[in-house]
Amino acid sequence: MANIDLAAVGKNSLKSETGETVELQSLWKDQPVVLFFLRRFGCQICRWIAAEISKLEPDLRASGVALVGIGPEEFGLKEFKDGGFFKGTIYVDEKKKTYKDLGFKRYTAISVVPAAMGKKVRDVAAKAKADGVEGNFSGDLLQSGGMLIVAKGGGKVLLHFIQDSPGDYLPLEDISNAVGISATAKAGQRPVCNDDVCTR
Repeated sequence: MANIDLAAVGKNSLKSETGETVELQSLWKDQPVVLFFLRRFGCQICRWIAAEISKLEPDLRASGVALVGIGPEEFGLKEFKDGGFFKGTIYVDEKKKTYKDLGFKRYTAISVVPAAMGKKVRDVAAKAKADGVEGNFSGDLLQSGGMLIVAKGGGKVLLHFIQDSPGDYLPLEDISNAVGISATAKAGQRPVCNDDVCTR
């Protein structure tokens, strides 16, 4: 896990759904927070992962833990919200400064193609499709994402996860363990794929 200077990162600005600017550290001032950094609001896999993480929302809320989604641009936010993929609050990091500070890499036009065609990505895309989750290719296709879980008051990073492939995501159990709750949510089945066919 990279060493994160929470005091410095916490001063980064985010834009709320209502358009106001807030500092990142305000999100963990009074409660622990699970920060899910999406690659894009239109990304089919991001939408499916958002829906998976949202299964934890009732348990997180009951335990006083905030669930927050952060996107790298406003593009696609309305469609994402209208789709009901995520049960937490949503912010936008328009300068992508927090993405950079947390080590969430940017692909190049060349490196994104093999990353997007990898088996892990195909597996999750098949699962998303099976669950009726669609996506699009609008917006910034080169940004990767991840997760940051911070203790109340910002005294400690409980978990820092960086996507290596666009299909990477954390098991729900890892998230609930990081914040010390026992979750009742059941993870969606990863699809089983061979080269020709994906099934539930």
